[in-house]
Amino acid sequence: MWIDATVAASFVTGKDSTVADKVGFALAPDNGLGKRGNWLWAWSLAIPSSSQKQDAAKAFINWATNKDYLALVAEKEGWANVPPGTRTSLYANEEYAKVPFAKMTIDSINAADPTNPTVKPVPYVGVQFVAIPEFQGLGTSVGEILSAALAGQKTADEALAEAQALVADEMKASGYIQ
Repeated sequence: MWIDATVAASFVTGKDSTVADKVGFALAPDNGLGKRGNWLWAWSLAIPSSSQKQDAAKAFINWATNKDYLALVAEKEGWANVPPGTRTSLYANEEYAKVPFAKMTIDSINAADPTNPTVKPVPYVGVQFVAIPEFQGLGTSVGEILSAALAGQKTADEALAEAQALVADEMKASGYIQ
């Protein structure tokens, strides 16, 4: 089982894939709790106000997200390689609808609820990416802890306990929880 971004689906279904005939797609499980571990991300094509090339950046964003670019990718690389999640109209395209993961992609995007992402209430907005300043640093630290477990330097239980304690301490220090 591989839970990943919607853009990865074309890698496992493409002509070079050795597993394409063994792959299926499903929403993330919810254990009957009504909340799924959806991964919702963004291309984040923002233009900093400090940019000295705002017009060029706007032109690039327009090019990279317009229907003509999606059609060009489809023509050159096939519909499965068109960037998913770029625009809603992609999912109404009859050719894209034939891609084996197209419907599951839009269903997954629509199932994510960034304003109410967990079974229990949380003091943040976000799915996978938690929109707080501490998120990136915590991701790095937890990643290092889990890497140590994968390298055999600690057990999985030790790594999980250490990561949980680190995150809880940071959340308390930052005032998110008491």
